[in-house]
Amino acid sequence: MGRHRLAVALSLFLGGVSAFVGSSSSRPPRFRGDGLLLRSTRGETVDLVSLAGNLLKAEPSALAIAQLCDIEDDLLERQAASGEGVDVAAGLAATRLARRRALERLLAKNRPEYLETAAFLGERIPRAELPNREGLSVAATSGAAVLQAPIAADDLVEDCQLANATVSTNPLDDALLWLFRSKVQEGTGYKSDLAGLLGLLDEGRTYMLKPDVSAEDQQLMTRNVITQLLTPALPPFFRLFMSGFVPSDERGDPEWLVQAAQSLRGALAGGPLKGLADKLEPGNQLGPWFYAPFLTSLVASLGSNFLLGPSSVNRRQDGQLGGLVVEKCAFLQESGCKGLCLNMCKLPAQDVFINDLGLALTVSPNFETQECQWSFGGPPPLTPEEDPQWPRGCLSGCPTRA
Repeated sequence: MGRHRLAVALSLFLGGVSAFVGSSSSRPPRFRGDGLLLRSTRGETVDLVSLAGNLLKAEPSALAIAQLCDIEDDLLERQAASGEGVDVAAGLAATRLARRRALERLLAKNRPEYLETAAFLGERIPRAELPNREGLSVAATSGAAVLQAPIAADDLVEDCQLANATVSTNPLDDALLWLFRSKVQEGTGYKSDLAGLLGLLDEGRTYMLKPDVSAEDQQLMTRNVITQLLTPALPPFFRLFMSGFVPSDERGDPEWLVQAAQSLRGALAGGPLKGLADKLEPGNQLGPWFYAPFLTSLVASLGSNFLLGPSSVNRRQDGQLGGLVVEKCAFLQESGCKGLCLNMCKLPAQDVFINDLGLALTVSPNFETQECQWSFGGPPPLTPEEDPQWPRGCLSGCPTRA
């Protein structure tokens, strides 16, 4: 990582020097897409937007992203000085869109360089604009993105220093939470007197602390709750239309769906599409289909507010679509417990998606910020023992810590 940090710093420094040498201006250097100084501070807004477009076409780099930040600053100064209206607002929107796209491309091309760039320009790029926040913490004073410190081997994990978020719910969220709690109460044999999410966490914590309940029991209980909420009807169609599995009896698909798939296979067997027919063996996986990771993340962002809080679609670590970031996980914020997070959220959710729905899922909580990244359709998740980002120690403020 240090080598990438040096490369980022040098690219920005050398770009600034080359621009400054040819400039007599006393203002901080402004860059053009070709690395030369943007001399005119009163040029037309359309020129700046054109420059942003050229930078978008260029190879993604720390310098190009810094240049886009300069263009944004220039447009903001014009807006403040002269009150220019629609054209400046449109220019700002175009510049920020170009910067977002440049960050996405850099993430896909070189994640270590992306992390260094995001941290180097952390005070100039809003955190919400970052296409992926894994590996990036938040500076307590400024709120800027900073590189996340390495996870200590066995030390206690410091509590999140950011202010708690207040989650607003609607009647649908309340109904979903009530339904979820009713299934948890059936699985745990305990009903808390507390209302809402706090009651759910009390039920989960009480079950976790029972002397005869293991981590595997907690995961199985939560897994059963999730599958009950999915109902028997959803998984077969998700496997078919998202994960690309040919219906089969072994996976518990409805007999009529299995027969329909095999009827199609028979119809194709004698024609020019015989190669496709050969692939329609029951249980064979043809996907996941290209749209599955993104569409799943989009639906999840709309349906998880009742349990996790607000979330938004973003990118996975590899820069591809299929990411979802929970802005500040309500479950983690209110529980303050790594064990509840692991055994009653992360592992059961991954298990259901991989083994019941056929789509890989990695759930990656950030205990420093209480954000949580859900990545659909990527590589199989690491176990907690294999994951270098999963802390071994307990959260320092955990109410159940011995």
